[in-house]
Amino acid sequence: MDLDKIQALKEKMVEFYRGCPEQIQHFLKVYAFAEMIGEAEGLDEHTLFLLKSTALVHDIGIRPAKEKYGYSNGKLQEQEGPAEAGRLLDELGYGEADRERICYLVGHHHTYTGVDGADYRILLEADFLVNGYEEKMSREALTHGLSAVFETEAGKRLLKTMFDV
Repeated sequence: MDLDKIQALKEKMVEFYRGCPEQIQHFLKVYAFAEMIGEAEGLDEHTLFLLKSTALVHDIGIRPAKEKYGYSNGKLQEQEGPAEAGRLLDELGYGEADRERICYLVGHHHTYTGVDGADYRILLEADFLVNGYEEKMSREALTHGLSAVFETEAGKRLLKTMFDV
């Protein structure tokens, strides 16, 4: 795994969200949970690299959406995020295939249908874990998420343990 690219991407994302500690905290937590689940599920090194990279940039569309539209719902994040992520990934020397996959995931990280890989599934699960806490989701919403979003054993275990559902 190219750890130098991951570290550089972390630093670029912290700079991207300068002055917005809640966004920095969010993407770093999603990154940590994605890494934890991915490792527990035995992802190969390259898929784990893609997952970790995507976790860092998954919400990169928030800032451009707010600048363009004054708000940033999930669909606008998916719409605005891939181009912004692509520019950053190009700057850091990510290969074309990796860039395409990461941008695809950024453009679908609020879409729970058509999940086409472990990187996609685990990204959804990691983001849900963080949102569950940050948004103070109800027990009912968490239980629904357990059945509707989670497929990995590691992700299910984390959700059940964290929220006692």
